[in-house]
Amino acid sequence: MLKVLEDVRVLEMGTFITGPAAAMYLADMGADVIKVERPETGDPFRAFKGGLYSPHFQTYNRNKRSLTLDTKKAADTALLDALVKEADVFIQNFRPGVAEELNAGCERLQAINPRLIYCAISGFGKDGPAADRPAYDTVAQAASGWLRLLINPANPRVVGPAIADSMTGFYAAFGILGALHEREKTGHGRRIDVSMLEAMCHFNLDDFTHYFSAGEIMGPYSRPSVSQSYVFECADRGWIALHMSSPQKFWDGLASAIGRPDLFEDARFADRAGRIKHQDDLIALMGPIFRRKARAEWCAVLEKEGVPYSPVYDSSEALEDRQAKHLGIAVEGEHAEMGRFRTVRFPVNFDGERQTDVVPPPTLGEHDQQIRKAGRWPCRELGKGK
Repeated sequence: MLKVLEDVRVLEMGTFITGPAAAMYLADMGADVIKVERPETGDPFRAFKGGLYSPHFQTYNRNKRSLTLDTKKAADTALLDALVKEADVFIQNFRPGVAEELNAGCERLQAINPRLIYCAISGFGKDGPAADRPAYDTVAQAASGWLRLLINPANPRVVGPAIADSMTGFYAAFGILGALHEREKTGHGRRIDVSMLEAMCHFNLDDFTHYFSAGEIMGPYSRPSVSQSYVFECADRGWIALHMSSPQKFWDGLASAIGRPDLFEDARFADRAGRIKHQDDLIALMGPIFRRKARAEWCAVLEKEGVPYSPVYDSSEALEDRQAKHLGIAVEGEHAEMGRFRTVRFPVNFDGERQTDVVPPPTLGEHDQQIRKAGRWPCRELGKGK
């Protein structure tokens, strides 16, 4: 595995998703990450499906070591301080003020190590009228205007994965990389603050730009109509997705594939503007056509005609696709206690080298003995447990 961050040491006091995700993105590039957890219970995400090794926890905690500390105890605080002295990055995602209660506030830790890059992730920011409000993924999606773009107005309910949590972790890792680059010149660390609200507002940039520049408030069907995106059910109940965009060649291919070369003789569908305006009519026209053949048959026809398409896969199908297999997206490792661990590899390839090595998430306190015995930052022995 090519480890472009192998000389970077990260201390993470993260729970749930945002903090752990930020640390994992760095670990995926080779950073040495020690995850500091509460004794006995650890990261609350561990127990989301019983036990202390739930799929939720596994998702965001690979390539790390686990150390349990009670930083309200003097001996454990002393070990934390010893680790901080040698760390490059510290990540936490507590509500404002909680880190200070745990002896892990920025001012104290940077006094120990002025080169430390301290990253604090919050829901609504470190100050302001909403700073103390609890925030989870759905709250941040809603507050940023993002959730409204996903909800079917006829059946308003939350859909989809934890986008705000994952994206906030991504932005935090992005900011940390910038601070690490700057430190090469200055020799000094930075405090980085990333809130879920700010991250998702930036991620929702297209929506705000349309409002600022054209006074347009986008809805859940605004982008799909402009991009000419569709999902159709096939004869075998499988779904297929199309993204036609604007090139006429794609539409010509689609018209041929569905056996409607006369499609553009209809004034409603003759040009891009008409297809955008009359997307509902196109859906009504094409829906019954797609229900005449199985999904695999449509895939073959659409591919032959050069139409931008994909089967709408579920998680049991996506990584079995021949292109996903060619790219080696699914990878696995072996944990001495928990057994086989399967996951999706880091997607960035450096000099053509895929990041196929992965170390399974640690069990709670798996590296306590190793780290406590060293009394400082220990040599990396990921995967070797206690």
